[in-house]
Amino acid sequence: MAQGKPSDAQLRYLRRGLRQPGGKLPLFDEHGQQISAHTIESCIKAGWAEPWFENPIKPDWLVCKLTPTGRALFDIRH
Repeated sequence: MAQGKPSDAQLRYLRRGLRQPGGKLPLFDEHGQQISAHTIESCIKAGWAEPWFENPIKPDWLVCKLTPTGRALFDIRH
């Protein structure tokens, strides 16, 4: 269930999934730095992102996608 208002870091992370197939969220930022596990896990806990699949090559990487609630954060009608 979604909770509170997302931080700037969470919004930057989630926004990058808007134009990706299936709402896939990035593992790395626009500068090639790995997205903080805390950012990813807090977005999952808030209901804005959900795990998509496990990466067999890098099992510690959390591959996620936007949820409908996560997409709604960017709905201009709100």
